[in-house]
Amino acid sequence: MAIQKLYAGAKLRELRGRLSLTQRIFADKLGVSLPYLNQMENNHRPVSATVVLALAQEFGLDVTELNAGEGERLVSDMREALADPVFSKTAPPLADLRLAASNAPALARAFLDLHRAYRQGHERLASLDEALGREDAGLRASPWEEVRDFFHYCDNYVDAVDRAAEHFITAAGPGKDPLITAAEALKKRGIDVQFSNNGPLRQFDPGARRLDLSARAAAPTQRFQLLYQVALQTQNELLEATLDLARFQTPEARDIAKIGMANYFAGAALMPYRAFQEAAQKTRHDLERLSDMFGASIEQVAHRLSTLQRPGAKGIPFFFVRVDQAGTITKRHSATRLQFARFGGACPLWNVHRAFETPGRFLRQLAETPDGVRYLCLSRDVSKPGGAFLAPVRRYAIGLGCEVTHAASLVYSDGLDLKGRFEPIGISCRICERRDCHQRSVPPLERRLRVDPDKRGLLPYEIVE
Repeated sequence: MAIQKLYAGAKLRELRGRLSLTQRIFADKLGVSLPYLNQMENNHRPVSATVVLALAQEFGLDVTELNAGEGERLVSDMREALADPVFSKTAPPLADLRLAASNAPALARAFLDLHRAYRQGHERLASLDEALGREDAGLRASPWEEVRDFFHYCDNYVDAVDRAAEHFITAAGPGKDPLITAAEALKKRGIDVQFSNNGPLRQFDPGARRLDLSARAAAPTQRFQLLYQVALQTQNELLEATLDLARFQTPEARDIAKIGMANYFAGAALMPYRAFQEAAQKTRHDLERLSDMFGASIEQVAHRLSTLQRPGAKGIPFFFVRVDQAGTITKRHSATRLQFARFGGACPLWNVHRAFETPGRFLRQLAETPDGVRYLCLSRDVSKPGGAFLAPVRRYAIGLGCEVTHAASLVYSDGLDLKGRFEPIGISCRICERRDCHQRSVPPLERRLRVDPDKRGLLPYEIVE
């Protein structure tokens, strides 16, 4: 098997800049010549094993960061953007996209921002959006998209917030219910916690210093909502400092991100990093057992598994996604090479869509993406009752998975033939390279088509090279 060479020029330049070192001093510390370092930083040479060892010993770098998933995310996002019809005759080859992602990631992100602005402008014109007539109608990312991309590109792991949550819950002592710990922390700040059969899931009255929670909510939800309020009351300075570093474009994006940060704290406190990681390894990532052990929901456990990306103590790289019944992705994150479409739904051949047909059961799937990478995929439906007879029930399906090389560490691999057939899945029809997919909705925009009125196969056209 060929060994994949490691090109990490952008990471090396970022580390050197963070340390405020010149190329000569950095080269001396790594034990290489100045021209050799220059070639590595410009991806003309791969990072050698000697340099990887020096980075770990000299700077304490977690070498897995050199091969972090941002490059793959950028390549995937650029491919999707370039599948836009406006680029149909000028789309660069995949090799060029990989060079851009590794050598000039800031330029790649600027291109994605520009395409997003173009797409939004096109949509506004098509709908005759009156906002175009206003002076403040800038073509920028929506606040929701901006926050989604922030978590996407920070690997869905925020170190300072994660460690603060772990410290908060472990300082209370082993075995103590997070619900009691959270309630006591709020009481110290003069906040009274009440449970009510009426009203919203959570409502805080700053004047009365009173927090009302729904008594109808499930216990994991109550714990989570209490810990969310703890984050806002006890970690506000940390959250604000983290948001300052993110430099969001609008106040709305910052407000949404603060909610996301508080939610992150709540999940990390409910399932503290080291204890949760150890339990995950012991149970072989059994979501139901982990749910019982930490008093969390199945969705909360699955999402937490995808955030175990602490430098020096990383867990298995998982992808996590949540889709609604229309197939629209409402949550997404991937620490694996599999990346999700930024717009629209997921591949219809993926088992996450079948989860709605088998409520309360885990579905397993061995799947292979067009790049030849194989995955063990899990899916399950998630229902969120409204708490009353006529209240609407929200239904989603969640998907969790990892590359098949990690399958032995998951209880869900038991009984599966890992050398057998893997179902072909993709990311988005617009950029999928498969030529014979029976579920294709639109042709790939990177390929030419042949249309024969006298012949009909699976599709009314043939995809040619």
